[in-house]
Amino acid sequence: MLSFLRNDLNQINAYTPHPGGSSGSPVEAEILDRLDTNECPYDLPEALKQKLAWTYQHEIETNRYPDGSHFPLKLAIASYINEIISNSEAYVNPEQISVGNGSDELIRSILIATSLGGEGSILVANPTFSMYGIIAQTLGIPVVNVGRDEDTFEMDLKAAKTTIETTQNSPIRVVFVVHPNSPTANALTEDELDWLRSLPKDILVVIDEAYFEFSQTSVVEELKQHPNWVILRTFSKAFRLASLRAGYAIAHPELITALEKVRLPYNLPSFTQTAALLALNHRQELLAVIPEILGERTRLINTLAQNKQLKLWRSDANFIYIRLTDERNSEPALNEIMQQLKTKGTLVRHTGGGLRITIGRPDENQRTIERLFSIL
Repeated sequence: MLSFLRNDLNQINAYTPHPGGSSGSPVEAEILDRLDTNECPYDLPEALKQKLAWTYQHEIETNRYPDGSHFPLKLAIASYINEIISNSEAYVNPEQISVGNGSDELIRSILIATSLGGEGSILVANPTFSMYGIIAQTLGIPVVNVGRDEDTFEMDLKAAKTTIETTQNSPIRVVFVVHPNSPTANALTEDELDWLRSLPKDILVVIDEAYFEFSQTSVVEELKQHPNWVILRTFSKAFRLASLRAGYAIAHPELITALEKVRLPYNLPSFTQTAALLALNHRQELLAVIPEILGERTRLINTLAQNKQLKLWRSDANFIYIRLTDERNSEPALNEIMQQLKTKGTLVRHTGGGLRITIGRPDENQRTIERLFSIL
């Protein structure tokens, strides 16, 4: 190891993106179905792509820095958020929004603003989105893990409470939850929400709603009651902008001010801001495919449930989570299935002791069913 690098980097595993078809096991199928990263299976409509291309050619000056305030985008995001809020007193304004290069940058900013320099540790319930722990480790922030119920994937609240009460050397400063959770696809239960509501005000609660457009379940109306809550959302899923990296945080203005202090200047390219605005302005068209995706989710779950070798759970997101029945479920067995699926042309994610399968187009889902059944 190079002598000038931090010693603890040896203990950190980088996030591994999906490998595609160019590495690892060979791919036999001509069509590669990418059902491993929870993206929307549909690209932007051609007319919107053409509109973006025109904007790039005629309105974006590449020799100029992008708008570092993001104010037009924040205004549009606030309008979108407020559409689902029934109580006008809970409306969100642009001062409650921070925009990042994907949610990952916002997670990093949150950690820098709360826990850097020995200020404290973070709490996560595994299995969950791995970037919370990875980013914390890269910043030298301790990560405290608790488990989940193996049948429901609800957080082990008893262990979480005990951990917060007994962690003294590096007290818990941030609790991360996903609503619904990835990879297990379950939304927060009322018990979990009650626990989050009960946490002391000196603990920041990060509620990641990356899959809100599919779950239609949000705690945004409660934000005004909880200044120690922050909600994360993204344009990478339902809005079909995964390649352009745009996410946003919704929180108390004081927290947003702190996040704005620690983020990098000009962090969101002009083209990305333009695309996010375009997506919001055409949200009815882009989100119109969600009923089809949810219908395909039901079909996939019902069909796979017919195979007694598979254990499935309900899903509140645009993906499903499966394991082999208890006596057969193991990391080597799951890895073998993942590799065989890849060889046949379907990419899925092996994580947290199971397989996470993104809901694709009907033809992609049908091929996945046939390929998985042929393997089993």
